[in-house]
Amino acid sequence: MTQPETVTAVMRALADPTRRGLFERIAETDEITVVELTRAGTVTQGAVSQHLKTLKEAGLVSERPEGRKVYYRARPEGLEPLATWMTHYGIFWRERFADLKTLLKDIDP
Repeated sequence: MTQPETVTAVMRALADPTRRGLFERIAETDEITVVELTRAGTVTQGAVSQHLKTLKEAGLVSERPEGRKVYYRARPEGLEPLATWMTHYGIFWRERFADLKTLLKDIDP
């Protein structure tokens, strides 16, 4: 099983809807700057930078400085602790779907 603190960091980072939105925007591009992320106008540049710091600490984004700009890129492998944790509980869903399948067969043979 994955380290609990790693899973917790990823969950906390993605629990905030603004951070989750930023992560999704970053994941849709190859690389993006803070300025580009701020253009939507809903969050200040300072707030975007703070959210990016949290995403980086959770291992969800990486940064590449180039001159005065810093480019951010999604790290899909950063989601691995969360995916591993969810897979561990996959048995719960398989059992529920099996029960649902049985129920549906009983209702409509």
